[in-house]
Amino acid sequence: MDDGTEFRLADYAGKQNVVLYFYPRDATKGCTREACAFRDSYNAIRNHDAVLVGISSDTAESHRSFKQNNSLPFPLIADPKKEIIKAYDVIGSLGLLPTKRVTYLIDKSGIVRGIFRHELSMNKHRDDVLKWLEAND
Repeated sequence: MDDGTEFRLADYAGKQNVVLYFYPRDATKGCTREACAFRDSYNAIRNHDAVLVGISSDTAESHRSFKQNNSLPFPLIADPKKEIIKAYDVIGSLGLLPTKRVTYLIDKSGIVRGIFRHELSMNKHRDDVLKWLEAND
């Protein structure tokens, strides 16, 4: 992650829901808007016993700067080799973007309960996550 620690889904099994949101690039207009929407709802997400993690192909150094510039309270995973991105089938199409904008909601049992794909409606990811968490609290 951006702080040098390793993120493992298994560490949250049976304990917390996990929100993995994949985004194309740090510091772009749309990605900044999406990250800030998640930042502004971070406490609500945590209050529903969930951990939030962003993932892109940017470097850890880029993530640290992006987090600092936008006061993001959640971790960002650097995946420059796109190993996680490929595993979750969110690799960008036609070479235009390195990563698709997709959010996975994984419940405490480790089961994917929601996959949200909104390339142009950045705030819908946050809205969909909050709706699911509220309905399944």
